[in-house]
Amino acid sequence: MYDAIVVGGSYAGLSAALQLARARRRVAVVDGGRRRNRFADASHGFLGHDGRAPGDIVADGRAQLLAYPTVDWMNREAEAASGSRDAFSVSVGRGQFEARRLILATGVVDELPGIPGLAERWGKHVFHCPYCHGYELDRGKVGVIAVSPLSMHQALMLPDWGPTTLLLNGAFEPSAEDVAALDRRGVAIERQPIARISGEADVELGDGRVIAFCGLFTASRLSPSSPLAGQLGCAFEDGPMGPFIQTDAFKETTVSGVYACGDAARASGSVTFASGDGAMAGFGAHQSLIFG
Repeated sequence: MYDAIVVGGSYAGLSAALQLARARRRVAVVDGGRRRNRFADASHGFLGHDGRAPGDIVADGRAQLLAYPTVDWMNREAEAASGSRDAFSVSVGRGQFEARRLILATGVVDELPGIPGLAERWGKHVFHCPYCHGYELDRGKVGVIAVSPLSMHQALMLPDWGPTTLLLNGAFEPSAEDVAALDRRGVAIERQPIARISGEADVELGDGRVIAFCGLFTASRLSPSSPLAGQLGCAFEDGPMGPFIQTDAFKETTVSGVYACGDAARASGSVTFASGDGAMAGFGAHQSLIFG
């Protein structure tokens, strides 16, 4: 019987497990090794780690965590979870592991627009977060590939990082107010549909024109990467980009004894937010073990 099982060993899960390990609690981390940002060469905006390879940050965090003698690590996917407070069970391969508390740091999956050439450039030349990747474009030309009216938000933000073009691609038609707002920010509008993306970030349009960009941004649709929260009966909230696990201020879900953190429990996320949420989930789980 573990004090807590943490499902997910990336930034949120590592941070949560670290708090419990430092409280000398017995913790197991179950991790399938599929970080959301595994496609990116560098992580930016994370204090103390700006520009480092994401895998290196995680590897250092794991090594630091495993220096605590009360931590076990399982390089497997957690396939199922059941039970209730003080008596949870998690299926990992052929094994069943029990814990008094569960922390879900399971992350999300990015569902990308079905444009030929886009998926191959995800995290390299096509991005979702200007704070994470905008600065490195060095004020070069930026394209925003629309997926819905929500793409207005990206289009209005990105001129701070470079001259911006909103590529509507048939996703929506801006209102007169939208057009005026884009004009005030100096954003160009391209209505011709996208045929494919080539080169590094060259957009080939349906009429044969090619627009070369330094980088492209789009809003991916998010979906949970694990079924565990649903299996346990955790409530979800509907965010602008997809559902996320509902939590309180201490990151406890609607199921007593189950905590959630990171991108799986946020409308939108970053490495910094994931790490902070993980720490809060660790604090919350530990204090519930003490105070009930």
